[in-house]
Amino acid sequence: MKGTIANVVSILAGSVVGLLIKSGIPEKSQNTIMQGLGMATFIIGVQMAIKSQNILIVILSIVSGALVGETLKIDERLQCLGDWMTKKVGSRYGNVGEGFITASLIYCVGAMAIVGAIQDGLTGDASTLYAKSILDGVLSIVLTSSMGIGVALSSFSILVYQGGITLLAGQISSVFSEAVVREMTAVGGVLILGIAMIIMDVKKINVANLLPAIPLAAVITILWA
Repeated sequence: MKGTIANVVSILAGSVVGLLIKSGIPEKSQNTIMQGLGMATFIIGVQMAIKSQNILIVILSIVSGALVGETLKIDERLQCLGDWMTKKVGSRYGNVGEGFITASLIYCVGAMAIVGAIQDGLTGDASTLYAKSILDGVLSIVLTSSMGIGVALSSFSILVYQGGITLLAGQISSVFSEAVVREMTAVGGVLILGIAMIIMDVKKINVANLLPAIPLAAVITILWA
C-alpha cells in the first residue's frame, strides 16, 4: 500500500500548491491553461490507444462497456455525487464535482495504476507507483489551479482503486497478462481522448458510462486468446 499512499500524498500536495497559485492566475490565463491541458491529455490518450494490437477488442469493449454503463447510469450517479460535493463545499472552490470526476478518471485510467498496484502488492516494489506519484503530483497542480479543490478529493478514488488492486494482487495477478494490460490500456486511452474533449469544451461525452469497457477489455482479451 505504500505506493498508493505516496500517490495520495502527492496529489494532495500538488492540489495545495495549485490552490495557492490559483488566485494569482487571471481567468483568461486559466482558460488557456485548460485548453493546453486538454491538448496534452489528448496526446496521452492517443499514445495509450495505439498500443492495441487488436482493434476489434477495443471496439467490442467500448460498445459492450457503453451498454453496461448506460444501464447502470454511472455518469448520472457520478454527476449527482459531484453536484452534492459542490453544494457541500461551496462554489467558491470551483466546480468541485467536475474536478473530482475529471481528475479521478485521469488518475485511475491507465496501465501504471494497474501494473504498479499489482507489483506493489505482490513484491512490495512500489517504484512504478512512485513514478506515477510524481507525474500525478505535477498534474494535480495544473488541474487544481484551473478546476479547484475537487482535484484533491480525487485522492480518495486513488486510495480505493489502487489500494484495492494492491490488496487483491495475489488473486488477480494471473489475469493481467501482457496482452490483457495492453488492450485495457488501449481502451483506457480511448476514454482519455473523451476526457480531453471535455476539458477542451469540444463535446460533452459521458465518459463515466464507458468505464465498464476497461474491465470488459480484460474479459474479451482472455476469451479471444
